[in-house]
Amino acid sequence: MPLDPEIASLVAAWNALDMPRIDSLSAAEWRARYAELERAKVDLPVVAEDRSLSGPGGPIRARLYRPDAREAVGAFLYLHGGGWVVGSIESHDERCRRIAHGASCIVVSIDYRLAPEHPYPAAVEDAYAAAEWLSAEAMKVGSTNARVAVGGDSAGGNLAAVVALMARDRAGPSFSSQVLVYPAVDHDLGRPSVMENAEGYLLSRDDMKWYIEQYVPNAIDRNDPYFAPLLAESLAGVAPALVITAGYDPLRDEGNAYAVRLEEAGVETEHHCYEGAVHGFLGWSHASAVARDAVDRIGAFLRRHLAT
Repeated sequence: MPLDPEIASLVAAWNALDMPRIDSLSAAEWRARYAELERAKVDLPVVAEDRSLSGPGGPIRARLYRPDAREAVGAFLYLHGGGWVVGSIESHDERCRRIAHGASCIVVSIDYRLAPEHPYPAAVEDAYAAAEWLSAEAMKVGSTNARVAVGGDSAGGNLAAVVALMARDRAGPSFSSQVLVYPAVDHDLGRPSVMENAEGYLLSRDDMKWYIEQYVPNAIDRNDPYFAPLLAESLAGVAPALVITAGYDPLRDEGNAYAVRLEEAGVETEHHCYEGAVHGFLGWSHASAVARDAVDRIGAFLRRHLAT
C-alpha cells in the first residue's frame, strides 16, 4: 500500500527541512529543535492545569486535562514519545487535549526524566510512580470512577507497556487497559520493517540506534524486559491492549509482534496497523484524516474500558 496522500505530503515537508543527523547534535540541541517542530495547539473544550508529583528522583512535572462541561469517566496516564531523550508535556499537549476531549476522561501527561542525563530505568520508574499516584487519586482529580488506563506513543508506548508489565509483577495499579501507539518494545535493528524504512520516513534506523544508546548505554540491560517487553517470558495478566502501528515505520514489526504476543498470552487485544502511515503520525491530527481516525480509535477504546 502506498503512503496515504496527506501523510505523503507531510513527510515531504518534513524531509524538505533537511534536518541534521541526530548524532551530530547534543541532546540539549535536539530537544530545542524538537520542541520547535512539535509545537502545535488545538482549541478544544478542555481544561488543563499543571502540577507537581512526587517521584523517585525528585518532583515530576505533570499536566492534568479535564473535558470541560462533561463528566470525566476514568483517567488515562499518557507518556510522551521522543526516544527517551526529547519530548515533553508541551510537545504532546495537542494529543492529550484531543484524547481528553474524545474519550471524555481525565488525561495526565508527565515530564519523566530524560536520557542521557538520566539513563534507564529512570524514565520508567518515574512513569510507574505517576501511575501509582493516578491510581490512588483518580477520583480526587475529577474522574467519576477509579478506573485508570496507561498509554503512550513510541518511547512512551515502550514505557506504557513496561508500566503495565511492572504493575502485574509488583501487584501494583490495576489498569483497565493500555494504549500502545507504534511502541518500541525491542532493540532488534535487523527486522524487515527497520531495513525497509531505514531512511526517509521521519524515524531512521540510525536514529533508533542513537536513542537506544542514550537511554540504555549498558548493552546487557537491553535484554531486560523492563526495557524490551517483547522479551518478557510471559505477558499473561497484563491489561487489555490497543496496539496501533504504521506500515512505513521501522518499529512496525516489533509492534505487530507485541500484539501477537499479547493475544497468545490471552490478553484482550485490539490491533490496528495504519498501512499508509509513518512513525509519529498521531501528532498530525490537524492535517491528516488518518491521524484523526487513530485518535478517534483511542477515544472509543478508552471510553469502553474506562466506563464502569
